[in-house]
Amino acid sequence: MRTIRHIVDHQAHERPDATWLITPETGATMSFAQLQCESRALGHHLLGMGLNKGDKVALMLHNGYQTARLLIGVMYGGFMVAPLNLLAQPSQLAYVLEHSSEEFAGRLREALAGIPRDIRVIAIDPDATSIPGIVDTTAALPDVSEADDALLMYTSGTTGKPKGCVLSNRSVCAGGEFTSRAHELSATDRVLCAMPLYHINGQIVTTVAPLVHGGSVVMPHRFSVSGYWELVAKHQCTWINVVPTIIAYLMNAPTPREKNLDVSRVKFCRSASAPLPPELHRAFEDKFGIGIIETFGMTETNAPCFTNPYDPAKRKIGSPGTAFGNEAKVIDPNTGKEQPRGTPGELMIRGDNVMTGYYKDPENTAKTLEPDGWMHSGDLGYMDEDSFVFVTGRMKELIIKGGENIAPREIDEALLKHPAVLEAAAVGIPDANYGQEIMACVILKPGVDCSVEELANFSAQELGKYKTPKIIKLVSELPKGPSGKVQRLKLLES
Repeated sequence: MRTIRHIVDHQAHERPDATWLITPETGATMSFAQLQCESRALGHHLLGMGLNKGDKVALMLHNGYQTARLLIGVMYGGFMVAPLNLLAQPSQLAYVLEHSSEEFAGRLREALAGIPRDIRVIAIDPDATSIPGIVDTTAALPDVSEADDALLMYTSGTTGKPKGCVLSNRSVCAGGEFTSRAHELSATDRVLCAMPLYHINGQIVTTVAPLVHGGSVVMPHRFSVSGYWELVAKHQCTWINVVPTIIAYLMNAPTPREKNLDVSRVKFCRSASAPLPPELHRAFEDKFGIGIIETFGMTETNAPCFTNPYDPAKRKIGSPGTAFGNEAKVIDPNTGKEQPRGTPGELMIRGDNVMTGYYKDPENTAKTLEPDGWMHSGDLGYMDEDSFVFVTGRMKELIIKGGENIAPREIDEALLKHPAVLEAAAVGIPDANYGQEIMACVILKPGVDCSVEELANFSAQELGKYKTPKIIKLVSELPKGPSGKVQRLKLLES
């Protein structure tokens, strides 16, 4: 059965004392039996607080022992977990919390102040090995089925407002299963998880997948280029999971050999969340002697939907691979008919890993999910004769920076708050470190002066450093179509 509870119970029965989680900052570990016990206790505690099956529990914590335990435990208990992005501004948090740790408590309380209903906030130390006041009982947890909701993940849309992807137990477990099967993982495998647990990649690929195949995960607070290979060597990891940004940082740091570290147990490096430039792909393999398996996933598909083969000889650089576990096809966006091989169109995906729909958003759900189960990815690409996918563009115009989705309109609207700005339009531009960076073109109001530096500082206040455009151009006009809509791709030609 594809439920988180079934998988945890199975592993606790088959290998109770085997390690599932290692937290390097504290040295704490969690076995499958401990995960089962603590998940049951959490479920009983949430029931005692008055929560009912399917109710939502939001998490806003950096990676740690309790973060991993809560992520899995909430789903185990029959509730729906909703991780919050630590990079989000208060306005974004308020939207997510209304629509659906002390380090972040101030920002969280600011967001909650604008919500007209009570939401209880509990401060938890992510590194603690226990949570005070949580005691296991004999109360029965609600039954959980494959169709029951498990995970609510918000992803940026072209409107600027996040969309909540509803992922069932079947979907969450299928994501872990497809990852495990595609990469031929077993109970002897161990992964380093430097991805945050508010990201679908960190949740499914490096947290749920080890549950499925009985392996283990090393989970530091965050990625650190200086200590990355030390963790891989110390904990004898057999595979690593990264995004192109991490690869770029590692390329500019000493190699394991230069540090006299043994990472010979690493069988492969998995790259996802953003396109990997072929030159960076080849340079990493040449420098570190570790093959890269490039993959492709979305929040809507629960991380993996395309992957290169495990066999290095069968991989194709520049492609995220072939469909694995799910089906895929390329259609003509205008007619909906399937395209012949080599002809570009929109990528469509269908499988158990695909979301149920967008939370409280039937209109976008109907646009994205066809009645027969096929999902519109919003990405443009083509398939070659070997069924390898090549992504050529994004219909949704999302900017993907370091694996994080950023809606261009969100940047536009922030800049438009400045009193000197008449019009603004943001677009993604290629970047060696992040995959994409942000460029914004701005038209000032007539007779008003404003410097690029002032706009950058204003953006940082409104959006935070991460979403502040790397380049701001002052222009006299923006390229527009007949309807007056800005043609963002043409901004790249200016």
